[in-house]
Amino acid sequence: MQCPACHNEVEPAAFCNLCGAPLSAAAPAAAPPPTGTPPAPPATASSGLSPNSAAAIAYITPIPAILFLVMEPYNKTPLVRFHSIQSIGLAVVWMALWIVVAILSAMMAMIPFVRMLILLIPFLYFAVGVCFFILWLITILKASKGEWYKLPIIGDFAMKQAQG
Repeated sequence: MQCPACHNEVEPAAFCNLCGAPLSAAAPAAAPPPTGTPPAPPATASSGLSPNSAAAIAYITPIPAILFLVMEPYNKTPLVRFHSIQSIGLAVVWMALWIVVAILSAMMAMIPFVRMLILLIPFLYFAVGVCFFILWLITILKASKGEWYKLPIIGDFAMKQAQG
């Protein structure tokens, strides 16, 4: 049996194992290609991510965000640029806040009368982590929907950079 789309010899089945075309008895007859020419390659879908997917992936870590700012065609798409810059800004603020909490806890450990409050430091770490995790999830969901969700300070900076 011969595939009506790519003219490849196939076993009787529902679809061609080379190009995926349906192998039905009612397939339109096409002229066979001249002998010696290879079959045409199967049609492929457009490669790449949609802007919404790329914007959401930019929040996973700063690495995809940096890649999207460098790679064509993502660096030309304002939505992807905005969310990539905002993702990098969020990661920087998150790390800076962790450093501030670590320094604060070290300073509290050195003060004799405040040393009893050192037991509260794990709760502070937990609260900061949960707040940033929820914010991170919200930004991923908003980006996957194609929304321009701006964080208070970081979002304004990212918006200026994405449009400029």
